[in-house]
This record gives sequence, C-alpha cells and structure tokens, in this order.
Amino acid sequence: MPKEILTSWGRVLRVEHVVASLANRFDSLPNLASDSQTCLPYGNGRSYGDSCLNVGGVSLKTRALDRFISFDPSSGRLCCEAGVMLSEILRLIVPQGWFLPVTPGTRFVTVGGAIANDVHGKNHHVTGTFGCHVARIELLRSDGQRLICSDTVNADYFAATVGGLGLTGLITWAEIQLHRIANPWVDAETIRYESLDEFFDLCAESDRDYEYTVSWVDCAGKGERLGRGLLMRGNHAPAGTVLGKYSPKTIIFPFAPSVSMINSLTLKAFNTAYYHKQLQKKNRQIQHYEPFFYPLDGILEWNRMYGSNGFYQYQCVIPSQCGKEAISDLLKEIAQSGMGSFLAVLKVCGNIQSPGMLSFPLPGVSLALDFPNRGEELHQLFSQLDSIVNSAGGRLYPAKDGRMSGELFRSGYPRWQEFANYIDPRFSSSFWRRVMEGT
Repeated sequence: MPKEILTSWGRVLRVEHVVASLANRFDSLPNLASDSQTCLPYGNGRSYGDSCLNVGGVSLKTRALDRFISFDPSSGRLCCEAGVMLSEILRLIVPQGWFLPVTPGTRFVTVGGAIANDVHGKNHHVTGTFGCHVARIELLRSDGQRLICSDTVNADYFAATVGGLGLTGLITWAEIQLHRIANPWVDAETIRYESLDEFFDLCAESDRDYEYTVSWVDCAGKGERLGRGLLMRGNHAPAGTVLGKYSPKTIIFPFAPSVSMINSLTLKAFNTAYYHKQLQKKNRQIQHYEPFFYPLDGILEWNRMYGSNGFYQYQCVIPSQCGKEAISDLLKEIAQSGMGSFLAVLKVCGNIQSPGMLSFPLPGVSLALDFPNRGEELHQLFSQLDSIVNSAGGRLYPAKDGRMSGELFRSGYPRWQEFANYIDPRFSSSFWRRVMEGT
C-alpha cells in the first residue's frame, strides 16, 4: 500500500501514513500487513487534533465513497455513501426544499465524519446532535460482517458508532432524515451584549423563539469587557421571501507563514474592531444560508493563518449549574495569558440527549476557541483550563482535541469502558491510544 503525509485541520501533526482507498461501499477492507497493524477511516480531515490520524497504522481514505443511493423529496429521507460531503448534500437538497437537520460550522465534512464525531450546531437546543437524525447505517467490521445499525436494530453498535470516532468499524452508508425549509434564506439578527450575564439572558430569550443561536465572544476582554460579544440568532425564512441571486465569494489563504498571524497585538485590535462592527445594538437582515452557517468556508485553507506550527482548538462543555462561573474563570485565564484567537464561540447546549456513548454535548454551555501552537507556554495554559473544566464536571470534545490527558477524557466520558467493548480489534487511532495510556 502507498504512503502519504496526512494531517488534521489543526496542522500540528503532519505524519506519514500507509493509505488505502475504498472505491465504493461494496469493497472489502484491505488486508493488513500484520496482526498488530490497525486501520482508521479518514474522510476530509476536518477533525482538529489526532482523532482522524493513525500514526503507524493504515488510513482508510473514504472520499471515493461519494455516491447518493436514494432521496425521497416528498419525505426528506436521504441515503448516501459515507464519503459524501455535507456541501454535496446541500447542493442537492436545498433547491428541493430541504436542509440538513444539524450542521457544524463547516460544510466540508463527510457524512461518516459527521456521524463518527456526532457533530452539533447552532440548533442543539431544538434538534440535538447529527446522530439524532440518523435512521440507519451500515457498519463494515474487520471480520467481514456488515451490520445494519439503528436505534432498534443492533442498537448497541449504533450507540457506540455515533460519536465513536471511527473505532467501531467503517461506516459505508447512512440514511438521514432531513429538515423541511421554504427557501435558502435565513432571517437573522445580531445583538451586541456587554457581559456574560447579558449573554445568558439573551440565550434564555432567544432559545424560545429561534432555531439557531450562537455567539462570538471577545476572548481578550478583561475587567468590564470580560464576556462581551455578539449573539447571532435566526430562523429559516418563511415562504414568499424573495431576494436577489446569491453570488458566493471565495478566497484561498495562499500559504502558511513561518509564524502565526494571530498574536496578542492583532487579537486585541481585531476583537475590539469586530465587537464594534455594527453601530446599533441590534442588526437584522435576511441572508443566504451559506454565510449564516458557514462564514469561514468562504476562506479556503484558513487554517494556514496560524503559521507552520499549526494550532489547537480547545472546546469544552460545562454543565448548566456551573456554566456561568466556569466560563467566566476560563475567559479570565485566557485573557490574562494573551493567547487565543478571534475565533471564539460561546453556545448554550440543550437538554436533548445524544444517542452516542461518547457524544460530546450535555445540557450546559460550550466554549470553543483556537490557539496558535506556542509549545510549552500554551500547554501550561491548557492545564489551567483543564482544571477549571474538570472541577465543574465538564468535558472536552475529542473531535477538536490534540492533547488532553487520559484522566480528563475518562472522567468526562464515564461510558468509555462500555464503549470499548464495541471497538473493532483491527481499528485504532492516535487519539485513542493517547487517552488509553496507563489503563
């Protein structure tokens, strides 16, 4: 089998892997070189850390599994191979009056990746995670078994595979229930808020009337500026909404500079300007779904801006009862460090239970932001943040992680031992080996 340098979206690790490609969903898994060699599915590489990497093993590249199997435009039931990207689904379904039930902040992820990481979006308080809308999957195991899994058939394997980080076998195809819309437009509103108290009040108000809510938060703000930000909320526009033709504008970040373009000076200047980008407290507009859901997709290869050393994303979720205090403590530590980036997202998660054993969301509040890779100095900050998250009973998101300890993972995901019973013995990942060290 050939070899190829693979990386994740954070670009911290760039490591040679043995690679194998499946041409279609009927293919068998490749023969492994030895009894100790393992494999792992690799979709479009949009996981941020090492959950999609398998250093020393085989990477199963799945993008060739890109076929639509069936679509019923009257019911919104879609079946496709696992390598189909969400962008390709949207291109098919939006003109026919349907939308993804849940979408992360990029449409350039595969269906298999969306299931394996049980992604969530701006509407978690209304619809839960992506896995809540998966009707069936086929799971190809290394012994040749093809298991049809749902919440009623092979339900244990279904629960392990949704959010299971690709470790239970290869998802070959999936059947998904879509969400009805009237047009491609979103009725959106942006509100400037000045504190965490105001953020939580706005969320309580917005979550009653808006399907989508999310906030940008100024991670450089201190003192009276701590926790200030911009809350975005919206609903799909009603029938009869007509605007001009949407013309997307896409640019490509051309190269990775030797040092990160994000530092304490640029961060403070950008965040101040972004917070004051609108003069009035509220701004309402009808906009196309692409800039509302996927603002960063308009800048291809934007991860290069963090420089040749790459970056880490830190995403945690804190239970509701500790949310306000813990988020305040996290933001204080980050602001004091002078690290972080302008891509800081604050979101309240709802009470809808995720179907997966290792699914990330829980009722509470999630904070996510990027950090240029600054070596040991950054890892010392991460240790402080980890302590706050752990004390509050929170957890980190494996899809975004490249460094959390096994102790923090195991305390945050108490079903990990149950999950381990369903791991395919020939599947593994750099992430799993890291968090299982010492067990």
